[in-house]
Amino acid sequence: MMDGSPSTPGKFKMEKPSHHHHFHHHPSTARLLLRWHHSSPLSKFAFWAFLAIAVFAALFLLSPRPPSAEADPPPSSSLGGAASGNGGQHRRSLRTASWGGPAWEKRVRSSARIRRQLGGFSVLVTGAAGFVGTHVSAALKKRGDGVLGLDCFNDYYDPSLKRARQALLQRAGVFVVEGDVNDALLLRKLFDVVPFTHVMHLAAQAGVRYAMTNPASYVHSNVAGLVSLLEAAKSADPQPALVWASSSSVYGLNSKVPFSESDRTDRPASLYAATKKAGEEIAHVYNHIYGLSITGLRFFTVYGPWGRPDMAYFFFTRNILSGKPISIFEGPGHATVARDFTYIDDIVRGCVAALDTAGKSTGSGGKKRGPAPLRVYNLGNTSPVPVADLVSILEKLLGVKAIRRVVKMPRNGDVQFTHANISLAQRELGYHPATNLRTGLKRFVRWYLQYYQPNLVNKRGSKSGSSSS
Repeated sequence: MMDGSPSTPGKFKMEKPSHHHHFHHHPSTARLLLRWHHSSPLSKFAFWAFLAIAVFAALFLLSPRPPSAEADPPPSSSLGGAASGNGGQHRRSLRTASWGGPAWEKRVRSSARIRRQLGGFSVLVTGAAGFVGTHVSAALKKRGDGVLGLDCFNDYYDPSLKRARQALLQRAGVFVVEGDVNDALLLRKLFDVVPFTHVMHLAAQAGVRYAMTNPASYVHSNVAGLVSLLEAAKSADPQPALVWASSSSVYGLNSKVPFSESDRTDRPASLYAATKKAGEEIAHVYNHIYGLSITGLRFFTVYGPWGRPDMAYFFFTRNILSGKPISIFEGPGHATVARDFTYIDDIVRGCVAALDTAGKSTGSGGKKRGPAPLRVYNLGNTSPVPVADLVSILEKLLGVKAIRRVVKMPRNGDVQFTHANISLAQRELGYHPATNLRTGLKRFVRWYLQYYQPNLVNKRGSKSGSSSS
């Protein structure tokens, strides 16, 4: 992200000359200073201008390089107290991988090659090593589509989890290019090597609270990153259709429930929500000017195996097993905090359906030839569940009683409830969520124990294997 970007130096204020200075320098030095003191204003201006430029250059060269943008985030959640984790001020990519060359291009083409005979896609998936990105990439590859991943593997949360997801995709035949979605040269190269039919843009800085400590990362990933990708897509020939992850957070302070796509979204409650709303407006511009086919998907609290450690269900599980207390938020007047939890398999089906129904882009080489589709859909479960009920389900699945602490919801951008109206997605995408919270959490807990606590699984006599899309 842009965490380390240098700030613009302040203006240097020139002191008014005083004739009462006492010089304690060598006589020759004093004469030089007096000569400069009475020199022309132009000379003084040149001196200060040179000094300002030198300071600015020093700040620029010595400031930390901005970390790469993508995929997922650090422990924080809208449902309970913050999870333990890195949570630092800066989100960094661990390294910058090299790219290019004949061998690299061969891997890119092989991964993106369409295997199914009829109607196959060649899809660039950004944020491919993230939670949703991994599941979507695997599902597309399984049905014979060509899939190429892109991810920067930053350390917003434990990078080893992202590397494990990358290993899953590699075994499935998906090559994940390591790079920043803001790298215009890399994007241009990828579009030159592969004539992508579709882009699934899932790279983003997620989370609500992290924006209070690192706001620049959200602008870098969610705004600048989206623009970088749209620039590459509109200049490609042929132009791909683009599906991207917006968020249910765009509904912000909207009190009408369930949330519908036609509801107002101009009152965001967090910077994260504001960047996603900005993304929807930017998408409109590129659709209008360049003829890009763009579909936005507003995800509602996605959960499941291989999930994000900053989500409440994830760190609640960890804290319950380790005997640590968990904080459960409540609204004003002891009001219930609830979320429309949506299982990952249902989200994947919605993403794939959005790709399948996306109309073609109408531009060529950055020039619009005609109108193109611009769509937005809610992808939720339509069954909001109180956070206290989520904890009760986890207690039963884990066989451990949680140490609960009920606290007031802080003013950090969280909202009290989410509830999706999915009638539009049902009608136009054939989207029908099929997994209730208890079933989804059971699959998550099975994966969690096998991934983090295999010894505990063996003691319980659990079977091996995990749920995955």
